[in-house]
Amino acid sequence: MTAITSELTVGELVAKRPALSRLFEARGVDYCCGGKKTLAEVCREKGWTTTALIEEIEKSANSTDDHSFVNVTAMSLTELCDHIEQTHHAFLRRELPRMFALANKVASVHGSQDPRLAQVRDVLGGFIEELSHHMMKEEQVLFPIIRQIDSESGPHAFHCGSIANPIRQMELEHRDAGNALQQHRELTDDYTPPDWACNTYRALLDALAELERDMHQHVHKEESVLFPAALQREQEAR
Repeated sequence: MTAITSELTVGELVAKRPALSRLFEARGVDYCCGGKKTLAEVCREKGWTTTALIEEIEKSANSTDDHSFVNVTAMSLTELCDHIEQTHHAFLRRELPRMFALANKVASVHGSQDPRLAQVRDVLGGFIEELSHHMMKEEQVLFPIIRQIDSESGPHAFHCGSIANPIRQMELEHRDAGNALQQHRELTDDYTPPDWACNTYRALLDALAELERDMHQHVHKEESVLFPAALQREQEAR
């Protein structure tokens, strides 16, 4: 791994060593929507010492097993689009209906003990609706354009103008999704079950935590790898 400096961004680091995502998640550092922040900026916001964070990253990079993570930087644009659809979009379509059923049941049964549970259900419902439209736009509009860029040489003409336009919209929608995830975390006390929580409640919290982890990986792959690479290829073709 190249030397780690305070000017490297969080997204760059996770792109080079995906397993570092575990460290950033444990430290509460956003490496997906916040992946463009440098280590220096993160430390200023958190009140940390840059040297200490870099030492921790170096130690983790030398000891962490990367085998469970795919190397998305080695994929073509087409392969990465396929991977995102088959891995992260498939996960969301499979898990979100189950998650909402859990949230609805927990809010109905335990809402009188903790009114925030109704908020969790409502925030999740909005998240599901917005993300369903988001995935459809990626699969029907943005990803086909990226695959076209990957398969053709020379300048490209798209109905949206530059690919930067739909990418900008996707990034804005990622911010909205990130805000919903943050609300889930705050409303559930960092996914911590109360003593009286039933197994369904605990299953909901576990599912919400897994949703956050998957979304961080999902958005990171798009914003730190796929989108910059697609923009660069479009610029080179021009």
